[in-house]
Amino acid sequence: MLIKRRDFLQIGSLASASLFLPKFLKAVGKENLVPPGNKVLVVLQFSGGNDGLNTVIPVRNDIYFKGRPGLGIQRNMALPLNDDAGLHPSLTCFKELFDEGSLGILNSVGYPNPDHSHFRSMDIWQTGSDSNEYLNTGWVGRYLDAQCEDCSHPTQALEIDDLLSPALKGDKIKGMALTDPKKLFNNTNEKYFRQINAAHESGDASSDYLYKILNETLDSADYIYQQSNSYHSSATYPNTVIGKNFRTIASLILSDINTKVYYVSLGSFDTHVAQAGQQQRLFTELNDAIKPFVADLKNNHRFEDVVLMTFSEFGRRVSQNASAGTDHGTANCMFLIGGGLKQKGLINDMPDLSDLDNGDLKFKVDFKSVYATMLHNWLGADEQKIMGRSFPLLKFV
Repeated sequence: MLIKRRDFLQIGSLASASLFLPKFLKAVGKENLVPPGNKVLVVLQFSGGNDGLNTVIPVRNDIYFKGRPGLGIQRNMALPLNDDAGLHPSLTCFKELFDEGSLGILNSVGYPNPDHSHFRSMDIWQTGSDSNEYLNTGWVGRYLDAQCEDCSHPTQALEIDDLLSPALKGDKIKGMALTDPKKLFNNTNEKYFRQINAAHESGDASSDYLYKILNETLDSADYIYQQSNSYHSSATYPNTVIGKNFRTIASLILSDINTKVYYVSLGSFDTHVAQAGQQQRLFTELNDAIKPFVADLKNNHRFEDVVLMTFSEFGRRVSQNASAGTDHGTANCMFLIGGGLKQKGLINDMPDLSDLDNGDLKFKVDFKSVYATMLHNWLGADEQKIMGRSFPLLKFV
């Protein structure tokens, strides 16, 4: 049976929506079982530009309170880290992780010649480019390209979202975007798609390619759904989007799926107006999702093998604006959560508020060094090949 134009368009639409990883998502006997000590990276994106100064708070800094007379979080409200720093009061789980040695904080992370545009700065962070450089591939996508040239050691990346971020798009390999393994399974098991796949006969090259995509997408959806059902958590996750997303990630990490990178987002943190309430709401949702996620990993002896890394495209300006909010800034803090951290607590100094660039923080750590460290020290990859050149490696993993 030769493919009709309507069938061609429908198959192409399904394949485009699924953004599959063809060879990686097939269960082929025992070789796909997760080996002991398999390292996993979970990337959590704070979309919109989270205010780092009200996240990791300089509780004794007069410049901070002078610039934020109504928005600054007082020392008695912050969760204490040391004499000079505290956490946002909604991040109680993060405080517990800090106290037990499972939380690392990198301050003043950014890049040279920062851009205040959401779109451009997010593009820089997701592709791992310089501010004057435009790349068509993401840093995780290039990791997939580099690690899977011969597919002798399959790796993969999953984004828990409806759309695939540029970060997971490689030149040859792309990650896969899904919000719910069951929903993906049900969508790909519609009778129409199964009938078309079963009835395929070789035709022209374009139709053969799309049939190949359809077959591999159906297999991938089956495999992910099967793996997600192999572990049922006893932890109680909140019924929020971020809570459901972390429950999905936990179910996959604790299955036999050999996924190395998970990618998930929370937002929007673009708090130009009435920042306090918006940031508190988002951090409460985050905190309530991370707590059962960590408990799941600990109870199943995987916490040592997982690092959760947060980032935002930029921070906010030091001084509040006239609308009880903050405007686009530059450098920011990053959280690192895991049982295998080699550096814990406040890894570097708090931001220097006395040395600003036109009201913005100056970066001290290039985010590309953080990526290179994760790639080399945690995922065992050739970071120079993936990042395009050498960056100083840090010591947190």
